[in-house]
Amino acid sequence: MQIFEALRESHDRQRELAAALIETHGDSPERAQCYEQLKAELLAHARAEERFFYSPLMQHDTGVSLSRHGVAEHHEMDEMLETLEEVDPSSSSWISTARKLKEKIFHHLEDEEHTFFQQAGKILTDAQKTSLAKDYVEDYKDALA
Repeated sequence: MQIFEALRESHDRQRELAAALIETHGDSPERAQCYEQLKAELLAHARAEERFFYSPLMQHDTGVSLSRHGVAEHHEMDEMLETLEEVDPSSSSWISTARKLKEKIFHHLEDEEHTFFQQAGKILTDAQKTSLAKDYVEDYKDALA
């Protein structure tokens, strides 16, 4: 497995969880559970991705701006998660923020899969792609645990 496949697996889970979250209603156990799953997925993914995808790309001039952009988008999502933590789950502002979070997630994943991955494919060697996938998966699982 290469780093791109490892990242895509998490991307698919993020899309699924974000879409499910905005289908929930009120201050329900379903909303709480869905939110906690999405939050755990996003945080574990971001931590491992920053360490084992963005950080190695920053070693190359052509990877610096991509990596900075990706990390900045992770930060924006973190801020939205913080907002969701502070707002009443049954309020209209909660679902509005959840929808914005879903849009940000989908935009970010689209950027990565259609732009970042292509450029990273030119920067990283095949050995790095395989090694980074192993390290990413290990760190991601540690973060979820």
